[in-house]
Amino acid sequence: MTDVLLASDADWLIQEVRSALSDPGTTVGVVRAGAEVRSAVAAEPPDLVILDLQIGNMGGMATCMDLRLEVGAGRLDPVPILMLLDRSADVFLAQQAGAEGWLVKPLDSFRLKMASVKLLSGGNMRDEVAESFEAEDTVDGFEPSVSDPENAGDGLDQPDDEEPTEAVEGSTRP
Repeated sequence: MTDVLLASDADWLIQEVRSALSDPGTTVGVVRAGAEVRSAVAAEPPDLVILDLQIGNMGGMATCMDLRLEVGAGRLDPVPILMLLDRSADVFLAQQAGAEGWLVKPLDSFRLKMASVKLLSGGNMRDEVAESFEAEDTVDGFEPSVSDPENAGDGLDQPDDEEPTEAVEGSTRP
């Protein structure tokens, strides 16, 4: 039996996660405040914690850091954490908070199920972020590079056979 703990105060998100992860071998428990997560994990350690970034009194980032600090102090057993983020810029924060995985809303059942399976099997999503940043540096198979840094310019260089023109003092542009 797989036990998942979801921390969210949004009914629509609770329903979406329950729908995506529902199967005979999975239970999804819910807490509606970030401050309740630590005690829920201590009382009945889940196999996976899913944290909504926007939880009323103690946000998902603070809750994630709290769990990681408790694990570091030896008061809790390690548990994988999946963060549900509002925007892709929050991925950096999720990494810094110690989450193993993250998804940017809006969610879809397939992505949520696949991320959960990956984390439950001991994987994480850190490699995917590195690959996505590498992909952003390459546009349509073209990776910008400079083969000769000595002659690298801004693309506005004068052709070799033309002399640059000097501004004439007192001249005005039309």
